[in-house]
Amino acid sequence: MVKKVAIVGAGPSGVLLAHYLLHRQEQYQIDIFDFRSDPRTVAFSKSRTFSIVLSQRGINALQQIEGLEEAVKAISLETNGAVLHQKNGKTRVFSRSYSQLSLDRTSLVIQLLEQLAIKGSNQVNLHFNHECTQVDFAAKQVKFKQLDTDAEITVNYDLLIGADGARSVVREGFLQTDNFQCEQNYVVNDYKSLFLPPLDPKLNLNWQQNKVNSWRLDNSINILLVYQMDSSWSGVILFPHKDKTIPELTTKQEVLNYFRQNFPEIAQVLPASEAEDFANRPVSRVLTVRCNRYHHGDSVLLIGDAAHGVSPSLGQGCNAALEDVNIFNQILDECADNLAVAVEKFSLQRQADGIALVELSDYAFPTSKKLFVELLLRNRLSKYFFPIFPKFFLPSLFELVAEGKLSYSEIFNLYQDWIAKVKKSNQQILAKM
Repeated sequence: MVKKVAIVGAGPSGVLLAHYLLHRQEQYQIDIFDFRSDPRTVAFSKSRTFSIVLSQRGINALQQIEGLEEAVKAISLETNGAVLHQKNGKTRVFSRSYSQLSLDRTSLVIQLLEQLAIKGSNQVNLHFNHECTQVDFAAKQVKFKQLDTDAEITVNYDLLIGADGARSVVREGFLQTDNFQCEQNYVVNDYKSLFLPPLDPKLNLNWQQNKVNSWRLDNSINILLVYQMDSSWSGVILFPHKDKTIPELTTKQEVLNYFRQNFPEIAQVLPASEAEDFANRPVSRVLTVRCNRYHHGDSVLLIGDAAHGVSPSLGQGCNAALEDVNIFNQILDECADNLAVAVEKFSLQRQADGIALVELSDYAFPTSKKLFVELLLRNRLSKYFFPIFPKFFLPSLFELVAEGKLSYSEIFNLYQDWIAKVKKSNQQILAKM
């Protein structure tokens, strides 16, 4: 018997899930809905686009489908660490023993969609410009509004997947059910995207193409930049929500002056056109999500940011979402595609990891300059002494998170003292702002 699956959200996790379901012996009829236009045919605004770094967790999820890892690697650049640029012109380099993949999120989605199209299966239908407006869990129906025609459609399902992000409409339906708890908070740092042209060799800047480059001010304003395949650089400037310095840069000249005074290296590369675009670019906020369960009944499941939206500080949002799909697929194997068993088991297995990841992402990096120096020292000590004295030194938090050998909850248990210390410090600093 064919099972009808409605996936709300055509982001990385929603599209990857379609790949997985197509490879299962059980027959699934899959419909994917998204309120946005098809990214293969409509260019998205740069104002909210951002680069993501796929660590081994995300790469491992891609590896389970033949050809996906190779296709994504073809549009990615490898990174193996980070560089902290200091005011005195010197740098601190943090190398990793393994490579990660850096690429634009929209490019990842396009590649996953194109690989899905190559399979040419009539089991998958894509519906863009479809806004989810209502879910009826009792009737197993979900309603959509076609944005180009204003027509409304009702879709029946055997399995409903909420892969529609931190502001999930599917998750909103959970609020009408018994014993569901959901906590949403904005990350303390807002951000604006930043786009820079290829570097002029005459500038002799020490920016490393295979690492995440960062600049940090004492007031916690931080810039992250990654190299792109067209030789340009893109990234974000992160700043405390209560600090209005960046939002109040409303003209090209104000932007140029600010970067000259605070980030002189970047000012050398920043063109007047990007300074003007930056001034007009909207400020973006990130919503974190904590839920006490990710399923409802026998037929509804939340994955990705809809279940556990996180701060981008550890770069694990997309990786965790892709890992969700891999874990759900393993659970389907274990319960022979019994959906009622699978959705509940996913909640039981994954919910602790989701909560742990939110905590790790919120509090791995301290706002305090003193604690930030301690973090750098901890990281250096773990690199040298953990292989020699594993009983006395923890492995690097960032290595553990990226490599994916331990679950997020296991990592949190190892580092709960550090997380508690940073959380207390950050909250004290925030209260004084």
